[in-house]
Amino acid sequence: MNLDSPIQSISRLTPTYQKRLLKLGIKNLRDIFYHFPFRYEDFSKIKPIGELKLNETATIQGQITEIKNIKTWKKRMYITEAYIQDKTGVIKAIWFNQPYLTDTLKTGQTVSLSGKISFDKTLCLSNPAYEKMQKHGQLCHTGRLVAVYPETKGISSRWLRYIIKMLLPKFLSQIKDYLPLEIKKSQGLLDLSRAIEQIHFPKTIKHSEAARKRLVFDELFLIQLFVLQQKMKWRKNIAPNISFDQTLIKNFVESFPFKLTDAQRRSAWEILQDLDKSKPMNRLLEGDVGSGKTVVAAIAMLQATKAGWQAALMAPTEILAQQHFRELTKILINLDLSIGLLTGTETMAFSASEFKTTKKEDLLKDISTGKIQIVVGTHALIQKTVNFKKLALVVVDEQHRFGVAQRAALQKNIKKIEDGLTQTIPHLLSMTATPIPRTLALTIYGDLDISLLDELPKGRQEIITKIVAPIQRQQAYEFIRRQIKEGRQVFVICPRIEVSDKLQTENNNEPHLMINDNRSWDDVKAVKEEYEKLHKIIFPDLRINMLHGKLKSKEKEKTMLDFKNGKTDILVSTSVVEVGVDVPNATVIMIEGADRFGLAQLHQFRGRVGRGTHQSYCFLFSESSAKNTNARLKAIINCKNGFELAEKDLEIRGPGHFYGNQQWGLPDLSMASLADVALVKNVRQEAQKLITKDPELTAYPMLCEKIRQFQKDIHLE
Repeated sequence: MNLDSPIQSISRLTPTYQKRLLKLGIKNLRDIFYHFPFRYEDFSKIKPIGELKLNETATIQGQITEIKNIKTWKKRMYITEAYIQDKTGVIKAIWFNQPYLTDTLKTGQTVSLSGKISFDKTLCLSNPAYEKMQKHGQLCHTGRLVAVYPETKGISSRWLRYIIKMLLPKFLSQIKDYLPLEIKKSQGLLDLSRAIEQIHFPKTIKHSEAARKRLVFDELFLIQLFVLQQKMKWRKNIAPNISFDQTLIKNFVESFPFKLTDAQRRSAWEILQDLDKSKPMNRLLEGDVGSGKTVVAAIAMLQATKAGWQAALMAPTEILAQQHFRELTKILINLDLSIGLLTGTETMAFSASEFKTTKKEDLLKDISTGKIQIVVGTHALIQKTVNFKKLALVVVDEQHRFGVAQRAALQKNIKKIEDGLTQTIPHLLSMTATPIPRTLALTIYGDLDISLLDELPKGRQEIITKIVAPIQRQQAYEFIRRQIKEGRQVFVICPRIEVSDKLQTENNNEPHLMINDNRSWDDVKAVKEEYEKLHKIIFPDLRINMLHGKLKSKEKEKTMLDFKNGKTDILVSTSVVEVGVDVPNATVIMIEGADRFGLAQLHQFRGRVGRGTHQSYCFLFSESSAKNTNARLKAIINCKNGFELAEKDLEIRGPGHFYGNQQWGLPDLSMASLADVALVKNVRQEAQKLITKDPELTAYPMLCEKIRQFQKDIHLE
């Protein structure tokens, strides 16, 4: 057996346990050792029974003088009682519904018990961890720092500790250290096998921290090497060299009825310079809500198309694609360009200032001949059925929805275009309205050059944001009614679709809700329930509709179009409206269960209003009375800048909730450490040094193999 042996080959694991381990993502022996604890119980304080104090956590060691099961008829449960004695006294231990313990623990045995000291007529241990003491055996579950692991039904931390303790000594020598010696020395890192041993069975907190530091470094280092290699591979391609046409761009910018912000000018210039090179651009345009990213993208697309090339804009949803199509046709209306819309439900063409519905096959033909210069659509644009004649620029909206794997797959899928004797690959511009914290920019987006739109257009009104207490709900409803009477519209956002949903996420890649929250979901508003209440009880005379992820595409599209065209007064929705939906007449957004969302997402919601000339409002509703909830929501009021909020959100919730580690497929340790700026910078420097010295890592075969394994783990092979 070796570390890659499947769990089915471990003789002590029954098929039942094998299935349970697979639920935790454990497929082989290596996965067992890399299933790391997320915290530790400190049972290291071993005390004489006579010195125990109420409410302290401690370990006692002594002899069982009596053990028995008592059945309580009232509650119909078993209570196991044991009395343990040492030289200083006797204490009672109680376990609930574990009658099998009388078969495991016997009178006369010496045991070690760990837990919190409680009071039941006298001091006692309630549900303590236990183990029999061996003469030469080391303690595993008591009397030390005890690892607590991610669990599943039928797989407890106790069982995992037992199995890891049994297997680890036999295979520890097989754990080969792939990290270069010079990096281990410069960063003061443990050997890998030692770190694996100490993460599971640390002697002290210091030992666990040293182990964690090494393992976190490894994970981040692999990510950094991977994204830097992706960057190098991308730049080895040839891209169309699109010369900067100063007159064209100057005239275009001067035709706007508004003045570009300095940030828009700077970002547009960075992009135009990239297009003027034969190396393909891979740039992220990062801008706060309403900062004008589409205008900057339009400048780049105009430059490409007027040079005789084609451009494509891809959006994550059909609604967003349709919106971009309308916006681009408005911006580029007088420039004699043909623009196509290609989604699963709609094909349309715009040329000579006219819109016309067209058949899909006709649109595909016009794209392949180059007649359509700009194509807007969903990610179907990079599928085999769509053939561009001369694609020079691909713009991807909402880049934050695509992780390491998706971004690499996107680059892989973009077809090369025959241009005479050479093959070229398009320039790639990604956009996101979710500001990215520094550590994520250095790590997850390390393969991208970044342009920042860090200022809003002049004259944009500040959105008045208020936390609304339950007793003020009626006042909020009255305010909403007055706004609608004045001709305005309202968004109502709920965390889930219906009452039966325990956790509603509109996109599996975005576990945006506070899923670590221990409170009941019974008080969380649901779209269907809220729609019924508002429609039948609160505002029976108003036009109310609902929008959520379970609706069909055509239903979603019609619902949004009706709202946009003023046919709906109130739209009750889930987070499907989080990004990009533009309804200038909407002036109020009311967010139910606001404490269930992250700060960055609340900021995105707030950006759905304030897009017109009228004063806009954001009401945050929360049933929670917790102090930290109120403090967190106050950050939304105090921070007007999305970049500042993104840093705060990362600090509070961690990157796993900030973006969703499911989309990245990254290990939990590295995800949890992405908030550590100093660590991320250290790792990045070491990775850059190594990749500069040896781009192919030919001197480090074990490291190369590890990166290949990393690619496989995030589904890139």
